[in-house]
Amino acid sequence: MSQNIHPTAIIEEGAQIADTVRIGPYCCIGSDVTIEDNVTLVSHIHVEGMTTIGEGTHIYPFASLGTPPQDLKYGGEKSALIIGKNNIIREHVTMNPGTKGGEMKTVIGDNCLFMMASHVAHDCVVGDHVILANNATLAGHVHVGDYAVLGGLSAVHQFIRIGAHAVIGGMSGVEKNVIPYGRVKGERAFLAGLNLIGLERRGFTRKQIRKLQRAFNQLFGDEGTLEERLESVAEGFPDDELVSSVITFAREKTKFPLCQPHKK
Repeated sequence: MSQNIHPTAIIEEGAQIADTVRIGPYCCIGSDVTIEDNVTLVSHIHVEGMTTIGEGTHIYPFASLGTPPQDLKYGGEKSALIIGKNNIIREHVTMNPGTKGGEMKTVIGDNCLFMMASHVAHDCVVGDHVILANNATLAGHVHVGDYAVLGGLSAVHQFIRIGAHAVIGGMSGVEKNVIPYGRVKGERAFLAGLNLIGLERRGFTRKQIRKLQRAFNQLFGDEGTLEERLESVAEGFPDDELVSSVITFAREKTKFPLCQPHKK
């Protein structure tokens, strides 16, 4: 056995483990698992099913990856969990593969942080540089854009979309789609404005942020219908990439409406 694999680890025949992988005590790895270069499994980690773990990912004790979805419609179909590169997966994190009711795969991007006891359910798609704080949970079929941040104990309803650079406040229940760059909070989450701190940290200029703020104020104003306001904002900011991404997101046909501000 490789000197990088602890003798107490159990690795089923068929598992594909790169030579540079480090596997600590009491880990259990299933036969269909693929683990790429420079991955570290600290100890007591369970990985099964058609799970791929991208290079450079670091996984902490008691994480459970690739076990069957918590979906009563799941019939044992050979679905996948695909985890990208350079992710940090902390203690007690759970991630499930896809189902035939979705895309048959759950996909995690690169450079994400999953804090203690966060959960990614079946058929989710998580972008790059995403953070799920302690006990944040994604129900099935959720899509999360790049650089989104989900606060501790937040919960996202199935089929919801979280836009890129959005931030979800701690203990929020998200039941509607969150626009890119949006900031939501509340027991039943409402749109509280833009993620201004996150935009500044990501290097967006003041000019870009001010223009996005003007578009936001117009989009969620009181005059006309949402569709009319979308058309007006699209005409008023035709060449602005940030505003265009919000318009495109808002116009996509999905199961749930947009999360909006509380009306005064």
